[in-house]
Amino acid sequence: MRLLLLLSVLGVCWAQYNPHTVPGRTSIVHLFEWRWDDIALECERYLAPNGFGGVQISPPNENVVINNPSRPWWERYQPVSYKICTRSGNEDEFRDMVTRCNNVGVRIYVDAVVNHMCGNGVSSGTSSTCGSYFNPGLRDFPDVPYSAWDFNDGKCKSYSGDVENYNDIYQVRDCRLVGLLDLALEKDYVRSKIAEYMNHLIDIGVAGFRIDASKHMWPGDMKAFLDKLKNLNTSWFPEGARPFIYQEVIDLGGEAIKSSDYFGNGRVTEFKYGAKLGTVLRKWSGEKMAYLKNWGEGWAFMPSNRALVFVDNHDNQRGHGAGGSSILTFWDPRLYKMGVGFMLAHPYGFTRVMSSFRWPRYFVNGKDINDWVGPPNENGVIKRVTVNPDTTCGNDWVCEHRWRQIRNMVIFRNVVDGQPFTNWWDNGNNQVAFGRGNRGFIVFNNDDWELSVTLQTGLPAGTYCDVISGDKIDNQCTGIKIYVSGDGRAYFNIKNTAEDPFIAIHMDSKLHIKLDK
Repeated sequence: MRLLLLLSVLGVCWAQYNPHTVPGRTSIVHLFEWRWDDIALECERYLAPNGFGGVQISPPNENVVINNPSRPWWERYQPVSYKICTRSGNEDEFRDMVTRCNNVGVRIYVDAVVNHMCGNGVSSGTSSTCGSYFNPGLRDFPDVPYSAWDFNDGKCKSYSGDVENYNDIYQVRDCRLVGLLDLALEKDYVRSKIAEYMNHLIDIGVAGFRIDASKHMWPGDMKAFLDKLKNLNTSWFPEGARPFIYQEVIDLGGEAIKSSDYFGNGRVTEFKYGAKLGTVLRKWSGEKMAYLKNWGEGWAFMPSNRALVFVDNHDNQRGHGAGGSSILTFWDPRLYKMGVGFMLAHPYGFTRVMSSFRWPRYFVNGKDINDWVGPPNENGVIKRVTVNPDTTCGNDWVCEHRWRQIRNMVIFRNVVDGQPFTNWWDNGNNQVAFGRGNRGFIVFNNDDWELSVTLQTGLPAGTYCDVISGDKIDNQCTGIKIYVSGDGRAYFNIKNTAEDPFIAIHMDSKLHIKLDK
């Protein structure tokens, strides 16, 4: 009885760190600005068959409409109510998406914007995605409802009312982030309205939440509204399952607020991950891939069981947020595929893959002045995600998750799940390799010369298909074959001019021996 009680307590303590993916699925993808009906279709036709565990969606609540030819992506981060009504779709379409994705074992994680409402500079005459009235000048949001009593205007001590000093934790948490009206989360009424919104989404069937701008909320205030959340919907989740929580906290060091402040509430986004990995793969500041041997906590990252990791996200791929120009994105596809491949092969953290849209980049003094451009659209209506004959996407949707190399590394991570980090090898520079127990092995050549080496893979003898250069189809390899000998060793050759200078093999890419009758 005592043991059962202890296990029960431990289950509650760890609940918010569990993404609730179905067994054998270990990564999620951010389908940034997709329509709900397109996400539902993608869950069924691609994500489930290829082992993706879940989808982070764009904020589903009503927001301001910024009238320009494209409608910027950031309008989604300016709420006016908690109605499920955006240009991604209405509540019926949202419900249909959640149901269809859950039915094929793909979970939905909501980007929850609860630190603030829209900006104080937005005109009260501005329209909203569901037609609700709001007046930011009067702090009047009747469809929640919030009034002037529910904001931190009197509490903020900065001259402008905005965050001016990131080393002042009171400013960061009590003042407006770039003019966005800061909610008074110390008030139980505000906490209850946020919980009411999130509980509505839980009832529909979502598995958890990315909490936007967590750094700008006091951890105790967040705990107070998170404690009000219901257990997950038992139509798809076990009795007593708690929502998965991961919090956006930008902590590159050197500021008063630390990621560790938020560990009690759930996982935290590890922004150092993409910033450092980009620096290494770009070979800036004397960094080398050989230094990645102790990647993770050895690089002063947060504990693996608290980290949500990514190579890039919707902010920093546009130069916002954290990491600056070191961040790898789809604009640098060769290095990007290596970075995502490394992330998905390495055991550190819970992994999220980015899926983007293109925009017309235009640089002035080194800054992309088109970083605001919204998703592919016609007259403000989001375009469909079309699929080309080669399974890539059209209509300016990048769909990195559909790139063969990335899709196959998502599968690689599933195959090696739970296996230890083993058989590290490096040449002292930018040629490295490592295994995951006896289930998978990966080799990188980021040097300016050819890699030619025989390595211990830890894998059983046999012929394996490299899942970077091709696929295993009908017990045949469409790309490179790797032969592992009886002692687990294999020869690898990767030219420095290769389109994708890395090779990955795993147990499910092994060819089966055909025996003659």
